[in-house]
Amino acid sequence: MGNLAEQQYRFAGHIRDPEHNPAPVDVEDRRMQVYRELFYNNVEGFLAGTFPVLRRIFSDTAWHRLTREYFACHRAQTPLFLEMPREFLNWLESEYSPQPGDPAFLLELAHYEWVELAVSIAEDSLDQPGIDPAGDLLGGIPVISPLAWHMSYRFPVHRIGPDFMPCEPDSTPTHLVVYRDPNDEVGFIEINAVTKRLLELIGNDENRTGKQLLQHIAGELSHPQPGVVINAGTDILRNLLKKHVLLGTKQR
Repeated sequence: MGNLAEQQYRFAGHIRDPEHNPAPVDVEDRRMQVYRELFYNNVEGFLAGTFPVLRRIFSDTAWHRLTREYFACHRAQTPLFLEMPREFLNWLESEYSPQPGDPAFLLELAHYEWVELAVSIAEDSLDQPGIDPAGDLLGGIPVISPLAWHMSYRFPVHRIGPDFMPCEPDSTPTHLVVYRDPNDEVGFIEINAVTKRLLELIGNDENRTGKQLLQHIAGELSHPQPGVVINAGTDILRNLLKKHVLLGTKQR
């Protein structure tokens, strides 16, 4: 390794983890302190802004322990600031070893907060060709918005905060849709298992009508009155369209 490269590695190593990597001997510590604070504070501040609930439920000591470990140990694959939350989530998922006192919902809450950012900055457009926004949702083929993400969690992550921190997952999953509307406002709705299944089918099957999909669900439920499922499902489809989770139907 050349002398310049060696100096750069020592410089960066100290900034990332000053407790375990000595500062370059030829740089005044007062100057190094500027870099130590500048780099770490930028990373910590951006993460705190992206994961605000996560930040609030951690004490200052625990939060800085977490972010300092990420800053020191994770090898990011991109220099883009907007990709840093995904890097942080990757680190939590595959590299971080949970510590005593960490909440059981840590990873799920981080994922939910990341989704809110990801949907807000996604480059997909609601203006999709070949879609009739006033189409018949039962007789036509429903189309889900590329800016509507549906997820399932063991914990009710949308309710977690300093005053509500469950220790155990719920007996049934929490199903959520995070979406962005035409005004670029991000929102979420809690949905039931049937609506979640309906969205899965819409996303995976581009050839069946809304009525056919609801009939399929009625069969999965072994419901004695399929018409009840279809009637309730019709209201669900209309509400999803109103919330811009659905864009309409395919034009024929």
